[in-house]
Amino acid sequence: MTHKGKRYLDAVKRLDRLQLYSPLEAVDLVKSLATVRFDETVELAVRLGVDPRRADQIVRGSLSLPSGTGRSVRVAVFAAGDQAAEARAAGADVVGADDLVARVEKEGFLAFDVAVATPDLMAQVGRLGRILGPRGLMPNPRTGTVTLDVGRVVQEYKAGRVEYRTDRVGNVHVPIGKVSFETSSLLANVRAVLDELQRAKPAAAKGRYIRSVTLSSTMGPGIRVDPNRLRVSDEELARSA
Repeated sequence: MTHKGKRYLDAVKRLDRLQLYSPLEAVDLVKSLATVRFDETVELAVRLGVDPRRADQIVRGSLSLPSGTGRSVRVAVFAAGDQAAEARAAGADVVGADDLVARVEKEGFLAFDVAVATPDLMAQVGRLGRILGPRGLMPNPRTGTVTLDVGRVVQEYKAGRVEYRTDRVGNVHVPIGKVSFETSSLLANVRAVLDELQRAKPAAAKGRYIRSVTLSSTMGPGIRVDPNRLRVSDEELARSA
């Protein structure tokens, strides 16, 4: 049985677990219930009406959050020549070709959060699938991490680009910032994620697409958002500023 801490239990008492909140109300609650001493991450969890067991209903991609994520992202780039120089100039934390592949394969080097690769090196990077795949670090064309434009991709991840993918039961979890963010900044990120998920809706998905939405901080309880009030309007953004 999972033990819940005193802070968590106190936070639960301060909200109605059955109530559905507007995005603005949910963000305000998440911020007010975050009482630990570190700057907690705020996460948006969305239950989608898809069957992730079917390849044509997997929802996967990436987007740049307008307000960033509030965390430092370590980017590794598998590239050589001009692309390697471009990646270094863009701020990549580690850059290499065969040498970086060997470092990951033989030494277990995994001190990075995102991996980017140029298409010509994917044959070598492919050997790392059993190492990088389970950790969600394998470069993939669908998320834009297999590209010749490595400088732009590195800059985007450093600025707040995030990846998303449905898990085995159809949930998508996306970090949207820190509790120290202004309410308007978190709302802008919420709107960006929801707009992106709507854009990525599979043609094969039937029935209600967005089933439920929850906002939470690292140590806080989940705040349920009303699926019928998901659209974050410009008026709400203005009121939250």
